[in-house]
Amino acid sequence: MPVIGPDQLFPKGDPVDFDDTPEEAAVRSEARRFLDAHATRRADHDSSHLGNHRPASIAADREHRARAAAWQRTKLDGGWGAPSWPIEHGGRGLSPHLAALFAEEEAHYDVSARYFQVGLAMVGPTLMAHGSPEQLERFVSPLLRGEEMWCQLFSEPGAGSDLAGLATRAVADGDEYIVSGQKVWTTSAHLAEFGILLARTDPDVPKHRGISAFLVDMSSPGIEVRPLRQIDGAVHFNEVFFDEVRVPAGALLGGFNAGWGVALTMLNFERSAIGGGGMIEWPQIMNLARERGAGPIDRQDLARLWTRLELLRFLGYRVRTAITRGDPLGPESSVMKLAVSAFYEDVGNVLMGLQGPNGTLWSDSDPNRGVYTGVFLSQWAPRIGGGTDQVQRNIIGDRVLELPAEPRPDKTEVFKNLPRS
Repeated sequence: MPVIGPDQLFPKGDPVDFDDTPEEAAVRSEARRFLDAHATRRADHDSSHLGNHRPASIAADREHRARAAAWQRTKLDGGWGAPSWPIEHGGRGLSPHLAALFAEEEAHYDVSARYFQVGLAMVGPTLMAHGSPEQLERFVSPLLRGEEMWCQLFSEPGAGSDLAGLATRAVADGDEYIVSGQKVWTTSAHLAEFGILLARTDPDVPKHRGISAFLVDMSSPGIEVRPLRQIDGAVHFNEVFFDEVRVPAGALLGGFNAGWGVALTMLNFERSAIGGGGMIEWPQIMNLARERGAGPIDRQDLARLWTRLELLRFLGYRVRTAITRGDPLGPESSVMKLAVSAFYEDVGNVLMGLQGPNGTLWSDSDPNRGVYTGVFLSQWAPRIGGGTDQVQRNIIGDRVLELPAEPRPDKTEVFKNLPRS
């Protein structure tokens, strides 16, 4: 893997254009016209939508999903269903950078846009990179129309950051595979019709080389989904158990024992989605500060937050400029993700401080309906999803700082010989 030094990551004298180009301005203007015609724009200080992605019950979750599916179909009819997807798959063929302009504008409107993020931002592009023609024909269109929802069946109780240590097995049996094992922290598995599953198909080779990926029907006999209720009362994550689940051989994605490549593709798309998204914006933070009254310490905290937010914005412009030029993204995405993680930890703590005693309240007893407290409780998500902060620091250490690689004898040892806890 080539090493990228600090001068290449942040080159001196490298101009960054902060203004929209004529092409960007045209895309943004078209996006606004569409959104104004089909959705209601929120006031800049309005924070009521921040709790909408944390329904307190599975029934409410399903209602939100139905609204999200309707909005996805509206976007598709208007040409915005998946603007960065190739035209032949129902997209507009826009660059990821131009497509992100629509997402920036959409964030200001009262719509449900996140329920199909796993499918649109991660599964669809992964299928296009690794799927067979038959798989593309079967799955891409329903995904794009919001008819089928997907989940990512990767993490296990003993395989999180060390994902290649997964133990879920897939054993060939004629024209099927029999899958047994457990996944955990699976977002929206209780709503999903399908999932991309990583399973071990060969324990007699080193762990990264014995993994395969499968497209799994979540209604298959032998699959049990157990929702995990979070401290905020919501259900995002699930345990998923596989008890001798039969999966057709045609569901193999990317080839036998080629699952690690599929995983890296999907994780890269996931990391980009996390780095490019946000839960709260500056006007909403200042709205709370003005309501509560900011004291001397609060003023220091708010100035620090604003500085961090500006640094994030400028780093985003640098990444945007690289994408516009067609430069391949390397550790920039890790730097961006670390900065986002640190910001949301800080902003969650500041929001709790601004609320005072109300920060301990929740739901109907809280004048803000638990919205700001929910941001505090959600601060851990960007620090874990798409690779933990520690993983991102290792990437930066390897590729930017040129530090010696950590000793990893487990990478070359046959998987079945590795000790298991």
